[in-house]
Amino acid sequence: MVVAASRESKEYITLASAIAEEFAQTAVERDIKGGTPTEQLHRLRASGLLKLLVPQEYGGFGSDWVTALQVVREIAKGDGSLAQLIGYHYVNLANTGLLGRPEQIAKYYTETARNNWLWGDSVNPRDPNLTLTPDGENFRLNGTKNFSTGARSGDIVVIAAIREDLGKILFAPLPKNREGIVFNDDWDYIGQRQTDSGSVEFHNVLVYRDEVLGNPDSTDHPSPFATLVSPLIQIVFVNFYLGIALGAFEQARKYTLSTTRPWIFSPAEKASQDPYIIEQYGNLWVDLRAAISHVDYVNTVIQGAWEKGEQLSAEERGEVAVTVATAKVFSTRVALETTSKIFEVTGTRTAAKKYGFDRFWRNVRTHTLHDPVVYKVHEVGNWVLNEQIPVFTLYT
Repeated sequence: MVVAASRESKEYITLASAIAEEFAQTAVERDIKGGTPTEQLHRLRASGLLKLLVPQEYGGFGSDWVTALQVVREIAKGDGSLAQLIGYHYVNLANTGLLGRPEQIAKYYTETARNNWLWGDSVNPRDPNLTLTPDGENFRLNGTKNFSTGARSGDIVVIAAIREDLGKILFAPLPKNREGIVFNDDWDYIGQRQTDSGSVEFHNVLVYRDEVLGNPDSTDHPSPFATLVSPLIQIVFVNFYLGIALGAFEQARKYTLSTTRPWIFSPAEKASQDPYIIEQYGNLWVDLRAAISHVDYVNTVIQGAWEKGEQLSAEERGEVAVTVATAKVFSTRVALETTSKIFEVTGTRTAAKKYGFDRFWRNVRTHTLHDPVVYKVHEVGNWVLNEQIPVFTLYT
């Protein structure tokens, strides 16, 4: 599927690029500091990009996933943490369109556009499970999630909890100020340090029946379209991995051209003319260019699946997941390689803390541990060899 970029799409991408340049100016300082990027989130809200995917009839821009994913990639060039936050926002909001009833879709899209809401989540399925217990017509939510990206800094927290009497996972968007929700400032990892991905506790939190997306009493299996959330979050990962790698490459290039000195045995007067440095830049760009081309294609595959809606078949959904997995594997390899190799083309001094060149590798290394890439390779191999599509989980 080929998606032609509209004038509006190009404008959104240009805007994201400009914002990324702003974020890059303070990225090193904020990476050291950690915590919530409050000022930068105000900038994202003011930009309107949070309502990019909200249909026009609900007050949004009515753009597509190809554009949204490019926005994520552009922002990642300047700041990986902010790219993760806006990327997760797009997917968390998309849960409304995947799972919600018509009146829920209208409500959450309209309010998001009107208020520039940022959506975080407390969903990670590898964490201790949240439990949702019936309480009259409504529910009570209890438990802890150790990884909750954007929950502390957002306006809406999407939760995934097991309704124990039905053995079914239910999703619900909750206002962050709901009584009983406790946000812990305990995100202390080597990378993605401003994603507010720490733990959240839920103490007998009231969840209204109409906040649960879809029919909370249904025991039916979700439709293939409803399970598209997993390929969507994975393709967000792909685009901010690639964006971080591109940001690292460009920063290294600028440094090599302006500051790097040729080695004592080099025949070149300038580092930019050293044949070995030129060769390494060439190799890095070959891989990055290939990744850009493949990821751009996979972004259109996601858009095509989204447009099919409830007509999406299980087989089609499975093939989308495999296609996204190929991009996940490739982007992970290229991003880790690029963010490591930049030191070899810039020189010893770029290992100094003041430059913050290490943040690119730390950001990619931290988030690529989200789910083991070797299992993505297995998904691809099992489909190619045995024609087996992945079984739906919140990872596949």
